[in-house]
Amino acid sequence: MIVEVNGDILLSGAQVIAHGVAANDPMKQGLALQLHERYPSMHKDFHHWCHQAHPKPGSAWMWGGADGVRIVNLITQEGGYGHGAKPWKATTTHVNHALRELKKMTEKEKFTSLAIPRIATGVGGLDWDEVFPLIKKHLGHLGIPVYVYSTFTSGQKAEEN
Repeated sequence: MIVEVNGDILLSGAQVIAHGVAANDPMKQGLALQLHERYPSMHKDFHHWCHQAHPKPGSAWMWGGADGVRIVNLITQEGGYGHGAKPWKATTTHVNHALRELKKMTEKEKFTSLAIPRIATGVGGLDWDEVFPLIKKHLGHLGIPVYVYSTFTSGQKAEEN
């Protein structure tokens, strides 16, 4: 069940927060930066995984923190490798594949709720009108609440009901 909400995804009560990144992303902008600052071990573990696995766009990787938080990094962009390398723009193909992986992961891990921002529309450069139908297609029939943070409002807890 897709529920569009307004607020700060970092205040979400969802079991899992998913967001889009490039492989080996420096996480210096947007939600990725906020997650990097809040969970520095997630950032470190993500880079370790990228160096070991060399993930392709369309992949997904889950991190679990000591306090029970789970973050799913969706690889929606190429790039990010090398010193100072900037991630490329996202593609709808990469987003489509990453959301399919998120769906599989959600079913396998039996997530009870999920929060996701307007993935790939900021740094990724995609149009929300292209991305939102993909979210509905892959996550809309999971049988759990999927909170889509369509409008970001810093410091405001969304009504996730």
